[in-house]
Amino acid sequence: MSTPRPPAPRSPGWVIGRVAGAPVVVAPSWLVAVAVLTFLSAGTVRILTGLEGSAVYVVSLAFVVLLFVSVFLHELAHGLVAKARGQQPQEFVLTLWGGHTAFGGEAPTAATTALVAVVGPIVNLVLAGVFWAVLRSGAVDRGTVLFALMWSGAVTNGFVGVFNLIPGLPLDGGRVLAALVWGVTKDQVKGTLVAGWVGRVVAVGVFVVAVGYPMALGGRIDLVSLLWAAMIAAFLWSGAGAAVQGSRLRRALDQVTLASMGRPAVGVAHDTSVAQAGAYAASVGAQEVVLLSPDGRPAAYVDRHAAAAVPADVAGTTPLTAVSVPLPGGAVVDGSLAGAELVRAVSQATQHTPVVVAMVGGRVVGLVRAADVVAAIRG
Repeated sequence: MSTPRPPAPRSPGWVIGRVAGAPVVVAPSWLVAVAVLTFLSAGTVRILTGLEGSAVYVVSLAFVVLLFVSVFLHELAHGLVAKARGQQPQEFVLTLWGGHTAFGGEAPTAATTALVAVVGPIVNLVLAGVFWAVLRSGAVDRGTVLFALMWSGAVTNGFVGVFNLIPGLPLDGGRVLAALVWGVTKDQVKGTLVAGWVGRVVAVGVFVVAVGYPMALGGRIDLVSLLWAAMIAAFLWSGAGAAVQGSRLRRALDQVTLASMGRPAVGVAHDTSVAQAGAYAASVGAQEVVLLSPDGRPAAYVDRHAAAAVPADVAGTTPLTAVSVPLPGGAVVDGSLAGAELVRAVSQATQHTPVVVAMVGGRVVGLVRAADVVAAIRG
């Protein structure tokens, strides 16, 4: 029987609604993005509309709102397709960098991963096409606010869609690449690792292009553009690095077994003497001894140092309870588990006691200490 995972904490921010059973959260950093992007859009608004004064910033704000509506639709597409494929969205979050969708669990297949990832950029590209079609139709006069909004919708959605298809994590294209490697190699961790390293290359490439392209054309890059390029590259590098580190940790977890993080143990009756327990443990190759209550449940474990300090001439008459440490209820895990499931079970059990007993079929097979879990993962 597997233990349920505790619910993940919700991102900080304001919940403005729920979609597909998940809250829509506006992070505080979103306000920073709105203010900065409104200011940066003002010049474009002046060129497109000829407006001046406060009207410029009102239209600039409309540009930004339209952008984040597009971002929300992008994330909503991720969530709805994921839910249709059996992966429940946990939250939709609008942030400084646009937004992200969190899920309660991993995608069940590589195909689901790829489909959920690619649908977001596709939505943006479709929106860009719709806005562009309206512009090309001549239905909107140039120089008007409506024309400027249509132009903004076409450009921003086109950029968001194309940029997110770049094949490197944490971008959607990176998730598609990870799914492709997963599907070919049948190794999900390898897919994430490859896409993470490609993402690091992409991060460096974005900064180099953003800085080098204007200079190659004979111009200079201004301080604001340099800072934005550095921030975007840092964001991409951080996301890619997290994917690489996460895949390494996942690999380490997958390789964890009871033998790698526990010590062989044997269960004995609570009225056994120190000498009897030592002889029995040695005969079966056990390093640890667990005292069993009359109903067969683990009640305590032997302190090896205390047991070794008992003189040999009195070890046969010294009860094992004199050198044992009581165990609280629930200090038991299923010894047949392995990998991340075993680590999760031990981690939950060691929240209440630093030592837990591993049992298989009602028989004591091992003793695990919290420190041994950390050592096994690092190893």
